Amino acid sequence: MPPASTGASTLTVAASTQSSPVTTDTTGRLEPGRPGYRRMSFALFAAGVATFALLYSTQALLPAVSVSFGATAGQASWTVSAATGALALCVLPMSALSERFGRRQMMTASLVIAVTVGLFVPFAPSLGSLIALRAVQGAALAGLPASAMAYLAEEVRPKALVAAIGLFVAGNSIGGMSGRILTGWVAQLWGWRAAVGAVGLLALACAVVFHLMIPRARNFTPGTLNPKALAKTVGSHLADPLLRRLYAIGALFMTVFGAVYTVIGYRLVEAPFNLPQGIVGSIFLVYLVGTVSSAAAGRLVARLGRRGALYLAVSTTAAGLLLSLADQLAAVLLGLVLITAGFFAGHAVASSSVSRTATTGRAQASALYQSAYYLGSSAGGTLGAVAFHAGGWAGTVALGLFAVLGVVTITLYGTRAARVERLRLAPVQN
Repeated sequence: MPPASTGASTLTVAASTQSSPVTTDTTGRLEPGRPGYRRMSFALFAAGVATFALLYSTQALLPAVSVSFGATAGQASWTVSAATGALALCVLPMSALSERFGRRQMMTASLVIAVTVGLFVPFAPSLGSLIALRAVQGAALAGLPASAMAYLAEEVRPKALVAAIGLFVAGNSIGGMSGRILTGWVAQLWGWRAAVGAVGLLALACAVVFHLMIPRARNFTPGTLNPKALAKTVGSHLADPLLRRLYAIGALFMTVFGAVYTVIGYRLVEAPFNLPQGIVGSIFLVYLVGTVSSAAAGRLVARLGRRGALYLAVSTTAAGLLLSLADQLAAVLLGLVLITAGFFAGHAVASSSVSRTATTGRAQASALYQSAYYLGSSAGGTLGAVAFHAGGWAGTVALGLFAVLGVVTITLYGTRAARVERLRLAPVQN
């Protein structure tokens, strides 16, 4: 990643300026072994746990929600898709606010509002009101992901950035895992309403930890809100072919993941598995694999390069999808392990590549990635449920393989484009 200037945000959205210059001064930035790095890592890990636990709090409970409200899988899936869709739509304007009010302040406000709404979710009287509350919750959480990525890009030394983002993504995986396990067992004992209430309390504890541990920003200077400058910055990012490819890759990876984990509960509670809700929730222990693979993303990129790491991630995901077609529980579990490992590795590589590629307006660059990522989640959850209703688990797998093929196509195109560019520049270098 080109190093950003110390003492200034990476984008000044003022009427009289376009983008702040990028310098090589990284004095005072956080890195492993320096004061504050561990606190920062722990704080953002807690924020990642809260984000995924809240965002997907109803996903493992969809069969119970369907029974409670007499809804189909497709209708119940909107309790997840509404949250991820609202996050996708709001993440860009929230990132603009973070340029004015600060990354730390935006992340704190997002957690406070999302946790507060989460404490009201258990009392939703109808499916429609539940979906509405979940949409508000997703909109509130929109202030966290892009702000976190921009905070890391500004406060962490470039060489440590992939590892730092990997730890944040690892927090996502722990949040997704713990939230689903917690809801599964609580729902089996006391029902789905008590389960989502328990997730709200877990997120409240994480929010307190985040507030107490997150270091103050040292390399951020607030800008003024300027819609024209924001539109220009967004336009420049969307005009960048590499960033467009990374956004599409993030969306497609999340389409697979959203489809699989929205539908898997329905598959496991039905024949031939007939698993109880608590056991279905415990299936999400495979998220631990995602914690490891996302944290290892930096080493994968160092060994294989960005595209090599993406090829490995997508191959692992495709193998998991095919293996999950078997009607043996062990094969399904192994398939979920491979899907989870491939997804989290691919996501960590793509998201960190966005931060490395954008030399200005990193908050907006990350926000666009998050928009694409969560639109993929929303589309994957709904389309996965529709595919399951039409063709069973094989239909969901077919949807996932189609998305995987999209990732392969984009990555192959990127490889070819890079080769052509190298050949074009070769005579100049000689």
